Parts: sequence; structure tokens; C-alpha cells
Amino acid sequence: MSHLPGLLIREATTRPSQCTKDTCPASYSIYGYAPNLGANAFFVALFAISCLLFCYQARLYRKWLGFSIAMVLGTALESIGYASRLILSNDPFSPTGFKLNIVLLTFAPAFLTAGIYLLLKQITLSLQPRLSPLKPSFYTPIFVSCDILAIILQGAGGALSAAAANGTNKKLLDLGVDVMIAGLSSQVITLFIFAILAAIFFVRCAGNKDKFTPAAGHLWQASSFHTFVGAAVVAFTLVFIRCAYRIAELKDGWGSPIMRREAEFVVLDSVMVSVAAVLLNVFHPGRCFKQNLKDTAVDLSTIDHKEGDEEVVDVYMQSKAYA
Repeated sequence: MSHLPGLLIREATTRPSQCTKDTCPASYSIYGYAPNLGANAFFVALFAISCLLFCYQARLYRKWLGFSIAMVLGTALESIGYASRLILSNDPFSPTGFKLNIVLLTFAPAFLTAGIYLLLKQITLSLQPRLSPLKPSFYTPIFVSCDILAIILQGAGGALSAAAANGTNKKLLDLGVDVMIAGLSSQVITLFIFAILAAIFFVRCAGNKDKFTPAAGHLWQASSFHTFVGAAVVAFTLVFIRCAYRIAELKDGWGSPIMRREAEFVVLDSVMVSVAAVLLNVFHPGRCFKQNLKDTAVDLSTIDHKEGDEEVVDVYMQSKAYA
């Protein structure tokens, strides 16, 4: 008899359609709890406000439209995803709430990382492309493509799990988990490689400031640029932590002990992603780059044209374009 509650919970987590909020306690649901109403309402509002601000910034900073669009998509999906948790708060066995929750909240942060990937290309062009370990034009197609792959895998895995969650097909449910883990793992690997390349670039910049154009030197020394880069690094780290947590959460399948602890989800997913979104909103690159490059009025005649320095002039012209 001591094993009966555990058996009932496992049965309920593989066949949630056999339970309703009127016939089973919330502990028999896949998550093992009814999501906190107040906390999830807060995150719905936070991501919605952040999304609206990114929409405004997209119009204000046209040269950073790609970054802003990625942020708008990510925060919009997060807001809808937390709205689905409000549905689960009222009914932990709601098929609609469960499906929206596992699909949207699984891959929404990938749009935030896509925006961060776009930042490095612009930073390398504005400082010194020669110091980048990867040609700047390669950053967008390579890393955004990897991000799209991660989104597809996570979305497909979530869809498979959602489709199987209300039936008896445990194999399909497990397959959905495996596909989601593959998507999350690919995202973590991509983030790790990106972090190494970014670190190499900034270390090279710190040791080769003499290779900067006047505009790039001004940008490098600006305190607001340091704040912007710091905010982007913190946001990147928070999303990385969140992805690692989601892998650990899913590795034992639906209804795992980690998945059934709401406090850990709030801290390691909700808070991580929301703080990352707020940081990227407050320290939007359009504001920093515009503020620091538009005030740097250096005539091309002041640049020392040595043999092979055509690229330096080109970098300067590109830097002015971001002002």
C-alpha cells in the first residue's frame, strides 16, 4: 500500500485525461502542482510590457530591427506561455494549458539567444573585424541557423509530448522528451561555442586597442558601452543556466521530481529568462551605439593610410553607419 500513491501519480502523469480538477488532486497532474496564480500573472505582465517596449525600440532603432524582432517574438511567446500556466493554475489537467505551456515556454528563449547572436556581428564590425576569430558575416547565418534548428527540435518535441499526453502512447511521450532534450542540448552547445568566440574577440580587443579606428576607440572607452556589453553577457549567462536546467528537468521524463517542484522552475526558468529580457530591453544596443558613435566626428584625413589599411577605412565607414 505504501507504493500506491506513487503508482497513481505515475499513472496520472502518463494518462492525465483520466483525471480532472474535480476527480483528482493537483499532485496527480504531470507537474504535480497547480501553478501559482500570482507569480504567473506577474510574468505574463512583465513579458507583455517588455514585448511592447521592444516593439517601440524596433521603430526607434531601425538599424537594430533584426535584434528587436527576435526580442519581440521571444517575449511575446513567453507572455502567452505564462498565460497558459494561468489556465493550469485553475485546472492542472487542462489539455490546452499543458500543450501551450510545454511548446511555448520550451523554445521561446531561443529567440532571445538569436538576438544576442546578432549583437556580436555588429560589435565586431564596429570595433575591429580583423580581431574576430570568425568572419563577422558568418555569425548570423551560422548561429541563427543553429538557433532555428534548436527551435524546430524543441517545438517538435513539445508538440509530440502534447499530442501524447492525453492518450496512452508512452513511447510517443518519451520520444517527445528525447527530441526536446536534443533541441535544448544543441542550443547549449551553440551557446557554449558562441561564448568561446566572443571571449576570444574581446580578449584580442583588450590587447590590440592600437588597431582601433578613432570611432571604435571612442566606443570601446565609453562607460555605457561597457554597461551594454556587461548586460548582454549577464543575459546570455542567465539563458544558458535556464537551458541547462531544462535539460536536467526533462532527462527523467515527464513527471520527474525536478519538474514537480515549482520553486525551482520559477527561479531557474522564469526569473532567468525574465531578467535576461529586461536587461536587453533596458540596455538596448540601439541606444548605446547611437549615443556613442554619433558624437565621434573624425575626418577620414586623420586616418593613417598605410599599405593594406583599406579595411580600416571600411570599418570606420561602417562604424559611422551605426551612429
